[in-house]
Amino acid sequence: MNLSDIVFRNLLRRKAKALFVLAGLAIGVATVVALISFVEAMTNHINHKLEKYGANILIVPKTENLSLSYGGLSLGGVSFEMQEIRQRDLQKIDSIKNAANVAGIGPMVFGVVTVRGQKVLLAGVDFESTWILKPWWKIDGTLPGETGVILGAETAKVLDLKRGSSLQIKKKDFIVSGVLKPTGSQDDQLLFMTLGTAQSILNKEGLISMAEVAALCKDCPIDAMVKQISEAVPGARVMAIQQVVKGRMEALSQFKNFSYGVSLVVVLVGSLVVLATMMGSVRERTEEIGIFRAIGFRKSHVFKIVLLEAGFISAVAGILGYVAGFGVTKGVLQFFYESGGASILPSVNLAAGALGLAVLVGLASSIYPAFLAARMDPNQALSAM
Repeated sequence: MNLSDIVFRNLLRRKAKALFVLAGLAIGVATVVALISFVEAMTNHINHKLEKYGANILIVPKTENLSLSYGGLSLGGVSFEMQEIRQRDLQKIDSIKNAANVAGIGPMVFGVVTVRGQKVLLAGVDFESTWILKPWWKIDGTLPGETGVILGAETAKVLDLKRGSSLQIKKKDFIVSGVLKPTGSQDDQLLFMTLGTAQSILNKEGLISMAEVAALCKDCPIDAMVKQISEAVPGARVMAIQQVVKGRMEALSQFKNFSYGVSLVVVLVGSLVVLATMMGSVRERTEEIGIFRAIGFRKSHVFKIVLLEAGFISAVAGILGYVAGFGVTKGVLQFFYESGGASILPSVNLAAGALGLAVLVGLASSIYPAFLAARMDPNQALSAM
């Protein structure tokens, strides 16, 4: 009879304790797997959403003057009286090193026009990129053509215009194709039309006032992208909206740190369960260990028997824990309305990590009980029979 046979027979005789250790480790591993896989699924989903959730890099003309506005409140100075950016220069962004991280580029041109006796800020935009850069926009109407405009909510109210109304801008007739629902931003006070039409009205053909860039920097530092765009468009000043980018990264980092912290606590609890159970098992097997020693088993043999038992249970717990944790995450994701579209796929690395973690915790927690069993005096063990 070899050591493996002894181990399996011992496990079969003590099913209750073996199942208790198995359940404790499996629950711990399942919790860790569920947390890590859930965080990974949500992180990927959030990153996918964030790359389409507005601009985080601005490209504006270079100027030697300081801005005289704060929080939308103008304190003086003249807006947009500066050298414009050539629209064709934006094409160079496609050739930067991290071009794959650019989700969208939205060129814009601005100018002041008079509508119904009111001065209004006209914005020419590329409506194709608007849904990436401004996904929160909701329009009561349709996107404008060459002779259409969209009014911000406040602009429509001040000018007393609605969908279908007509207006004149520099002796040209336009139709209000839609009204932008309130956004709580400066967009509510603008008048929008297609970029080409606005450039023609403002006599700025081929020029833009600024450009918004939506970039996902999961795999690249935002500073690197700013530098690359600055080199590609040397005649402009490129700025990162740091609070947006840092907020994204910090939120994801805190989410991960929280899951790792909970996982550590679960692992510690699982190791204590294994330690306590194996200690109890060793005490109950005093007579058995004494017999093993009396018939010629060495201390190393007894040590190996205890560790083999723990290793086998731990390996099974690791497999069951991964399957259970993966299943829990798969089910939990369905209850998160905001995570619609979030998905998770089986991970070989995570499965191997779960198995390795379970075996490591099981063996580490069983070393001390195995050491006590191995150093047990056979005479004392037999005398207790």
